[in-house]
Amino acid sequence: MSTNISTQARLSDQAVLPLHTLDPAAPLDDLGWLDEVIGDARVVAIGESSHYSTEFPRLRHRVLRYLVQRHGFVAGTEENGFVQGQLVHDWINGGPGAVGTVMADGFGSLTGLWRPVRLQLEWLREHNRTAAEPVRYYGIDLGGSNVTPLPSLDAVLGYLAEADPGYRPDPVLREIALTFAATSAFGIPAAVGGYGALEPERKNTLTAGLAGLLARLAARRIDYTARTGAESYQRAQRALHAAITLDVMVRAMAQGDLETASLSREATLADTVEWVLRREDRIVLGAHNGHVQRVPGAIPGTPPMTGLGVHLADRLGADYRTIGTTSGSGQVLGSGFFAGEFFEELPEPRPGSLDALMAASHDGPFAVNLRTLGEADRQAVRAAGQHRNGTYYNELDPLVAYDALVHVPVVSAGEPDAEALAASPPEVREMFAKWQGSGG
Repeated sequence: MSTNISTQARLSDQAVLPLHTLDPAAPLDDLGWLDEVIGDARVVAIGESSHYSTEFPRLRHRVLRYLVQRHGFVAGTEENGFVQGQLVHDWINGGPGAVGTVMADGFGSLTGLWRPVRLQLEWLREHNRTAAEPVRYYGIDLGGSNVTPLPSLDAVLGYLAEADPGYRPDPVLREIALTFAATSAFGIPAAVGGYGALEPERKNTLTAGLAGLLARLAARRIDYTARTGAESYQRAQRALHAAITLDVMVRAMAQGDLETASLSREATLADTVEWVLRREDRIVLGAHNGHVQRVPGAIPGTPPMTGLGVHLADRLGADYRTIGTTSGSGQVLGSGFFAGEFFEELPEPRPGSLDALMAASHDGPFAVNLRTLGEADRQAVRAAGQHRNGTYYNELDPLVAYDALVHVPVVSAGEPDAEALAASPPEVREMFAKWQGSGG
């Protein structure tokens, strides 16, 4: 296939399912194609090509509304810390506090600081106020900016204070975790460096201590659940698994072993989704394309790795459906993030890529049901074997990776929420001020 723009392959008009808008509050009838895509699946995942953009969370919000209102879904999960997600769940179900504080404290890695998040949370809270069955919310990620086990460890220690008030955990565990804590994503490099500087004995003490806590919870399950209830016990156990995975990850990251770090995270994400499925019949899952695709993916510098979507496809089969996203031009999260240069210009899609195919097929946002394509369209999609995530490309067969695609012609830099920023740690406010001062 020629890579000349004038001869760029395109999908037939029959394959293109136009979306009237990405506005979550608009009528949802243009999402009717979802009915055939999702079938009776228990998990419906919606991906995004890049974090912090405006359009992808708006799309995710629309899909969530549709599945809640038209298909009776009552659980939403996101690429958010498991412990932090409890704060979100409590607030949308009538809990106290300002929404800006929930956005700052209830999400990890700065994902809660943007205007589309406020709109989704406010809609969920209003919906749940009158709904016969309210929507539940779960974070499925590790938390601690995916580098420090401290938030998860604190949740476990808090649980033990209630379940076993006579027990005194070794305070050195928290002291060690505190030495490489990160209060935001901007602290990740310092946290990894802080862990790397620890004496081997201190690292091993933390690893052994976390294993000891897990053994204690397992051995005393009956007594603990009698005191606290099964749900509190199981949440503490899940938080501890997140802490243990983070201990594995930061050890690997300090050694430059990104493969072990990523594989460990993805498997734990899948375990947490299964944990949610033991409580909920059907869930909506929002995460990066690289997580939700059902084929191995790679980040720059690593070989293709088994991700969340691969695990879920293996464990759930047809009960897992996934919708990927593509993009045309605009601004996406860039390499200057830690210097306060959050976004960079997104060039036109690489000729011959999946994003180029989608961009050539329709001017506005649209969907494609990959399971109902004619043969010529199937061949065109399969030939477009490079999928852009952010600013890099993955090799994959889109027909295997996804059940459907949604194309966003232009992605824009996110709009920060002033109240959420005001409730954020000082280094977050400083970095956002630097970005905005430079014209962001």
